Amino acid sequence: MKAKFVILTILFFWNNYSIFAQADSSDRLFKQYDKYRATSITHRRFKLKDIQPLILSMRDVPGTTVEEVGHSVENRPIYMVKMGTGKTPVLLWSQMHGNEPTATMALMDIFNFFRKDDEFNDLRDKILSQLTLYFIPMLNPDGAERFIRRNALDIDLNRDARRLASPEAKLLKAMRERTHAQFGFNLHDQEKYYTAGHHPNPASITFLAPAFNPAEDMNAVRADAAKLIVQLKNMLQKYIPNSVGKWNDDFEPRAFGELMTQWGTSTVLVESGGYSQDPERQFVRKLNFVLLLTAFEAIADKTYVKQPIDEYFKIPLNKKMLDDLIIRHLKIKEKGHSYILDLSFKQREIQYAHASQYYTRGYIEDRGDLITYFGYSELDASGMSMTLGKILPKKYRNLKQFLKKNNPMDVLKNGFTAIRLRRYNPSQIPLDFPLMVLGKKTKYSNGFRRNQNPSFFLQDENKQYAVVNGALIRLK
Repeated sequence: MKAKFVILTILFFWNNYSIFAQADSSDRLFKQYDKYRATSITHRRFKLKDIQPLILSMRDVPGTTVEEVGHSVENRPIYMVKMGTGKTPVLLWSQMHGNEPTATMALMDIFNFFRKDDEFNDLRDKILSQLTLYFIPMLNPDGAERFIRRNALDIDLNRDARRLASPEAKLLKAMRERTHAQFGFNLHDQEKYYTAGHHPNPASITFLAPAFNPAEDMNAVRADAAKLIVQLKNMLQKYIPNSVGKWNDDFEPRAFGELMTQWGTSTVLVESGGYSQDPERQFVRKLNFVLLLTAFEAIADKTYVKQPIDEYFKIPLNKKMLDDLIIRHLKIKEKGHSYILDLSFKQREIQYAHASQYYTRGYIEDRGDLITYFGYSELDASGMSMTLGKILPKKYRNLKQFLKKNNPMDVLKNGFTAIRLRRYNPSQIPLDFPLMVLGKKTKYSNGFRRNQNPSFFLQDENKQYAVVNGALIRLK
């Protein structure tokens, strides 16, 4: 009995020591992330040709193999990078939706991490000796080429796990069968408008341990994923407090997460969401880097096994409660009467140049009493007067000519919120440009109905703001 107590005590302290060591690893990885960041990838709209050299260069890393395991509908290659010799196989796939690239960026950073020789060598050795890692960094290169969700057959790959009509879906199923993956990481992006519960913070990272049946039962395979999620959620709270959410557990019989769990792979869905002042999701990319390496260490040490599974169900559910901007208590005159209401704005991305660049157009998402919603930016307009913005009367040949003769903020302060150009080229207009830029014949309405994009000024004795293209600009 005494010997048994001693053994249990040793196991208890060893398990807690491992968790503390992993916490230390996470902190160090977070602080030193820039050493491993793949600097050639700086925005979300990259293509296969941009990451292909990074993938192929992994052939030079000892113990690493790079294999062309298949092709997309349009015959673009799909690669798998294998590293490690451990008994636990782990399969990761990213960008099954072509416009969800955050984790793909993080995988390029993780490849850099494993090619280094530095103070993290103990962590690398532990991971690679205990696990065999299989990475599929861009499952849907055709969708990525267009920066769209679906593949070139207009099929959602995450609804093709049962029928396997698409070559990309067939490939992913075949790789699961080939690797016999014990753990799987299904890496996605979600809209930046989700919150972690009814809370103003965006759900920067959302998890799910997908159900394997309609009853949402918890077998050992799903439980391992749920316990690992609990450990990762606790770690992330240091960096994004109250910004970790859980996706709905509803069973989807066509989805890879659910069927991977059915097939025996403990699957962790990771949804990369929004973060303030992070339009290209570079900070959320960093979070992916840290959480995946932390997950590898937790699997290698088996510390996830001790996590209380009840904590998984306490993670707040995703809710779509965020807008880009909310103006509260705005006084508007319509049809001869004055009304006090709230306005919420969102900014729609409009892509061009073969989906490699974009500009934004603001629009009113909703109006009325919006007390249950939050904004990345908010302003209480109580007691403020409102004045509509105007279009600058003079037309300019292009933006370069306008900027030679004008300071955009001075134009804005003089009551003008829009300019017209005879030659409209969106590639010349910075995303944070403080004026609406219109073509010479572009129709523009300053209405306050839903889907319209008004520009206006708000001011009182002490403060003055402009709302332009769905963004709030402080003037005084």
